[in-house]
Amino acid sequence: MIHECRKPIPCTTPLGDGYIWYIKDNGMFENDEFSVCLCADGTVRHFSSDQVKIYFNETYGIKKDIPF
Repeated sequence: MIHECRKPIPCTTPLGDGYIWYIKDNGMFENDEFSVCLCADGTVRHFSSDQVKIYFNETYGIKKDIPF
């Protein structure tokens, strides 16, 4: 199943900051696949769920400087 984000979600990845466009559910025993548009050059890359972190949200205590 694919979930398209109505509003792109800011995130950070091993390749830099970007926006999550859609998420593909790979089943119960696999990591989900995130399609991310990178801010640096606009390329679209795919990452597994363990490589993507939500950019910043002070309400939930999510900080950008947390390393992978």
